[in-house]
Amino acid sequence: MPVPFVSTDHIRSLFTEAMSQMYRTEVPQYGTLIELVGQVNAEVLARDQELSERLRRAGELERIDVERHGAIRLGTAEELFTIRRLFAVMGMQSVGYYDLSVAGVPVHSTCFRPVDEAALNVNPFRVFTSLLRLELIEDEDLRAEVAAILAKRRIYTPRAIALIEQHEKASGLTEPEASEFVAEALETFRWHGEATVSAGTYKRLHDTHRLIADVVSFKGPHINHLTPRTLDIDEVQRRMPAHGITPKAVIEGPPRRDCNILLRQTSFKALEEPIAFADAAGAASGTHTARFGEIEQRGVALTAKGRALYDKLLASVRGEVQVGASGAKASDYDSELAERFKALTDNWDELRREGLAFFRYSATPAGIAVRGQLPSDPEALIARGYLRFDPIIYEDFLPVSAAGIFQSNLGTDQQQNYATRSNRSAFEEALGAKVQDELALYAERQAASLDLAMEKLGLCDLTLKTVA
Repeated sequence: MPVPFVSTDHIRSLFTEAMSQMYRTEVPQYGTLIELVGQVNAEVLARDQELSERLRRAGELERIDVERHGAIRLGTAEELFTIRRLFAVMGMQSVGYYDLSVAGVPVHSTCFRPVDEAALNVNPFRVFTSLLRLELIEDEDLRAEVAAILAKRRIYTPRAIALIEQHEKASGLTEPEASEFVAEALETFRWHGEATVSAGTYKRLHDTHRLIADVVSFKGPHINHLTPRTLDIDEVQRRMPAHGITPKAVIEGPPRRDCNILLRQTSFKALEEPIAFADAAGAASGTHTARFGEIEQRGVALTAKGRALYDKLLASVRGEVQVGASGAKASDYDSELAERFKALTDNWDELRREGLAFFRYSATPAGIAVRGQLPSDPEALIARGYLRFDPIIYEDFLPVSAAGIFQSNLGTDQQQNYATRSNRSAFEEALGAKVQDELALYAERQAASLDLAMEKLGLCDLTLKTVA
């Protein structure tokens, strides 16, 4: 009798736990942050029964404590191609394309994550994965040197590659194989205190851009943060100093709202860690700053219409009030952000009616009880409590916010705005696949939930005109 394969969801959960334990050991403040987030989340759920019930209905309540996202930065197309295959073993796919050059960061990125609702509710682990853009290094000699350095390294263990190939060939792994895969894959994300370049090369890379030094100077793409999900990011930000953690000056993303939208993020400053350089004498040493702690609060996914309004409002604030390197004008920025975002309704039903956000529809017990005796007007179904709508949580990222986190943890809180230099086709060529459209995924989930709700109400032929 053949040995059964374990699910990709199970492998993803094994990897998430192993990664969290490794990072807690490497970055002790991460453990402190996890404990603080847990305290705040418990308090929020205890006092906000409506939120607790909404999370329960959506199947999200159980995932809050295990929810994490991480971030890595890769150097070559080959590394990106293989990471796609590695994450596929865990049931994670490439969703969304992010051009971080809009904030002066020479990378473009994607999010690897589960895509279907059941897998997300088991474990929504995400990894924001960036690829260095050599063409944005203006110094031609340095660009060639970087390419030569990266061409020599191998960031995956031979056994990890073999197990990826085994998964692709057999369409699965057994429990022993899955455990071995997690251990081998973890080596790609582990911190190494020994640089692969000399002190002089490191300085040239660092002086060009700190992120370039981080990507190029080491054996592999050490995980640079793991992020728990909080239900009240403002409260965690407020309490961080009392726990010995200094947060960045501003929370990235939209302002605090009653109806949370998209994604809000904050972090504590990156660690200054000792490193040994690969100098001929073997005695050169220094420090490197890259790894940090981050928290996030997730809100409803916005439609294309809603996202266009969000981007417009955010750009208007950043164009007039920019936070300085030391955090100057942070208060002005927060105040202006809150004022400008009054233009985006802070009401669930209005967000739905105006086609600004995505919602999950469900038939209520009251509606099912009078199946066959229901009004034909879908809005009447909602008004009478027969059809319920709950926000679909945003599972992805925001390029300007991601760049803001990058900048903060490379040593500055200064906000910068640049012209976009997107190159999605080159990214997808390196990836070896098309990145999935996150808006299409949310639209599919919304439509599927509506179809199921109408079927339960005996109204399969009706659609909601207000649904975007």
